[in-house]
Amino acid sequence: MSPSAVQEPLPKDHVSQGKAKDGSPPQLQAMGKTKDGRNLTVRKYPKFANLEEERTYRKQHLAAAFRVFADRGFDEGVAGHISVRDPILTDHFWLNPLSMHFSLIKVSDLILVDEDGLVVEGEEPINEAAFTIHSAIHRARPDVHAACHAHSVHGKAFSVFGRELEMITQDSLRFYKSHAVYDNFGGVVVDREEGDRIARALGPHNKAAILQNHGLLTVGQSVDEAAFWFLSLERTCQAQLLADAAAAAGYQKKYIGEEEAGYAVHQLGGPEKGWLGFQPYYDEQMAKTGGAFLH
Repeated sequence: MSPSAVQEPLPKDHVSQGKAKDGSPPQLQAMGKTKDGRNLTVRKYPKFANLEEERTYRKQHLAAAFRVFADRGFDEGVAGHISVRDPILTDHFWLNPLSMHFSLIKVSDLILVDEDGLVVEGEEPINEAAFTIHSAIHRARPDVHAACHAHSVHGKAFSVFGRELEMITQDSLRFYKSHAVYDNFGGVVVDREEGDRIARALGPHNKAAILQNHGLLTVGQSVDEAAFWFLSLERTCQAQLLADAAAAAGYQKKYIGEEEAGYAVHQLGGPEKGWLGFQPYYDEQMAKTGGAFLH
C-alpha cells in the first residue's frame, strides 16, 4: 500500500524531455488586462459575513455537485456519496439522503450528521458506508472540508489493477504524487476500522485515492475542489485505460518527465485551481435548473 503516487523510473527514450523550469508557478494562469487599462478579476472562493452564510454556500454547492455527478452517470442505485464539513459544527458534516437520486437533490434534502452518525438535521436515513468512509476522512484530515466517492465506470474499471496512474497526459499531472491506492477490498465499508484504513491510505496530503476493486475517492478544501478532482480523475482513468489498450496493441507510451511533472502539478493541482475548475459546472446547473437545487 502506498500513501502517495510514485512514478517508476523509465528509460530516457520513453520520457518526454521538456524544458527545465525554475521556481513554483502560480496556480492560476489568466490574462485579464483590458485595452483601456482595467484589470479583470478571476473568480475566487468568496468571503462571508458570518458562518451561517458559509454554511448556506457549502450546502448549495454540495447540492449542485450531486446534480453534476448525475449528469455524468456517476449514480448507481444508492451507492455514491459526497460530504461537506459544517463550518459551525465542525465535527458534523452534510450528506445525501440514502435513496434519493443525485439529480433530484436540493439543499433542503441534505442530511447533517454528527461524529457518531446520528442525524441532527433531515428526515431521511443515510448510507452507512458513506458515514464510515467520510467520518474517518474528516477525523483524520482537518484540512479536508469535502470528500467525494462514487462507482463511476472508468474509475472502478481502472481500480481493478490496484495501481497508480501513470503521468502520461497533462491532466494526469493534477494527481502527480498526490494520489494513493488502497490495495485491499473488504466488501461494503461498514466497519469503522475499514474506514480508518482507507483514511490512512489516503494519507495526510493526497487529494485522491483509488480504492481497489471499488472506485474513486477525492477530497478538497471545498466541495467544489473535491468534485472537480473527481471529474478529472474519472476522465484520467478513462484516458489511462485507452492508452493501456493501445500500448497492448504495440504502441509505445511517452511519459512526462519528473521535472516537468513536478513543476506542472503546481499549475494544475492546487486548491484554487480545483475550486475554479468546478465553477463552469455550477453555472451550468444554475442555467439548466433555474437554481431549483438552491432551496
